[in-house]
Formats: sequence, C-alpha cells, structure tokens
Amino acid sequence: MKVMTCKELGGACDLEFKTNTFEEMVELSKNHGMEMFQKEDETHSKAAAKIMALMMDPKAMEQYWTEKKAQFDALPDQ
Repeated sequence: MKVMTCKELGGACDLEFKTNTFEEMVELSKNHGMEMFQKEDETHSKAAAKIMALMMDPKAMEQYWTEKKAQFDALPDQ
C-alpha cells in the first residue's frame, strides 16, 4: 500500500490517500476534489482550476499524470 496526500496529487490539503494502485489513488483524489468543490472550499477550487487548465492541453495533462505516476511508483510500500 502506498500513501500520497491531496497536495502531492495537485490538491490543496494534507489528507492522505492509501491505495495499492495509482488508478485507485487518482479515483480517491478525484472524489475528494469533487466533494470539496461541492462544499465550495476555496483552496480546493483554486487547485481544481489549475488541473482544469492543464486539461485544455492534452500533452500537458499526459505529462502531469506521467510525473504523478512516477512519483507514486517511487514511493515505498507501507
């Protein structure tokens, strides 16, 4: 199992996500981001805006997720 925080995944807080796969990590992060957006959390909304801007450039978005996956893969199992 590996651990990453919301901030490490491009978010705004120190909430930890613990998963076995990067895909699960992304899903937990996405769900957390949507929850914070619904709660109108300003810091998460700003972080989401940065991700949405990346989504406008598919190559930039692909590079972003490639880097995050490499970061995940380099983490020790806990």
